[in-house]
Amino acid sequence: MDGKMLARLGAVVFVAVAITATATEMLRRREAPAPWTRPTAAVGSPADPLRVGQRRCQQLGQAATNDAECLRIWSQTRDRFLGRTSVPAAPQTIEGQ
Repeated sequence: MDGKMLARLGAVVFVAVAITATATEMLRRREAPAPWTRPTAAVGSPADPLRVGQRRCQQLGQAATNDAECLRIWSQTRDRFLGRTSVPAAPQTIEGQ
């Protein structure tokens, strides 16, 4: 191969690599998800009583495992997470059957 042909081949390879790198970078930027942001509560909105109770139990630490109020709050939190309705304290009886 002569020098001109080798220079042309090198230039074509360089341009091909540059185009591939540019295309890859453009695709990467397009597919990047938007950063996740936590929705903030509106100023002056009433606090969720369950959330307040969860914070209190969190601050109690290990003592919260023996606290009846924390056990109730954890039960409500679990039910809310699982989409279940709260279980009544006493079973309902159907009269007349």
